[in-house]
Amino acid sequence: MVGSLLIFAREGIEGTLICSILLTYLASAGRRDLFRFVFIGAGSAVALAVTAGIVLWIASRDAFINSTAQAWFETCVFAIAVAVLTYMTFWMRRHSRSMGKELRAKVSGVVRGGSGLALALVAFVTVGREAIETVIFLLAIAYQSSPLQLVIGAVIGLVIAFAVSFAMYRAGLRVNLRRFFAIVGSLLMVVAAGLLADAVQNLQGLGVLPGGSMTLWDMSRTLPDNTGIGDVLHGLVGYSAVPTVLQAVLWAGFLAVGLTLFLRPARGTVSRPPSAPAAAV
Repeated sequence: MVGSLLIFAREGIEGTLICSILLTYLASAGRRDLFRFVFIGAGSAVALAVTAGIVLWIASRDAFINSTAQAWFETCVFAIAVAVLTYMTFWMRRHSRSMGKELRAKVSGVVRGGSGLALALVAFVTVGREAIETVIFLLAIAYQSSPLQLVIGAVIGLVIAFAVSFAMYRAGLRVNLRRFFAIVGSLLMVVAAGLLADAVQNLQGLGVLPGGSMTLWDMSRTLPDNTGIGDVLHGLVGYSAVPTVLQAVLWAGFLAVGLTLFLRPARGTVSRPPSAPAAAV
């Protein structure tokens, strides 16, 4: 549940923020008549991503359940989710300041051309990217949580996303998005580390990686990772009731390197001491 909450809050805020930027620019340009094309493009992207996600999940769940093929499919989804989640987190860190300027430049050309279809395409592509990322992440954690937990987390995350975006658009509240994305991005790096550990566990079970029998502890009776608190910890931080040494090493190594690189100050942001005042002549 926590994993889907974080994913929908982060992706939801970015997606709704994109729509807010588009609508604000159109309103300032006196082209409210083009609002509907933003809604059409964004809505189409979300609908397509949701449909694709449901079809993929049902197909992967029913077609080869509890088979070697399903283990390979899950492992591939885990690996893709880790790669995309990590890339997206670092990308947003670098482009959070310039995203609005880039979007406004695209919309400016569309408004001058007067093409509603082109505007709908801009909304479809930009929002669609976030929707596809969300589908990949949800497919990865869908194997770790029940559908009800996923839905509850997704609803809470979307409520948070819409509340923040609505406050920014209507009430004029200023939100430090760089700090917000830094906090949520750090938490999602932990989620990515957990998905990496799951991929390693699958590969050890398939015999691709060694060390499947070298475990650190066995908490399957005390704190199982498929129910209750253990399930929440599994989806959030990658907790395993019976972790292998390789899982633990890669989980810790990924977090140590990833968070160090992600949280270090960006170039050009290091504060410098003020220069000494010039002597009076």
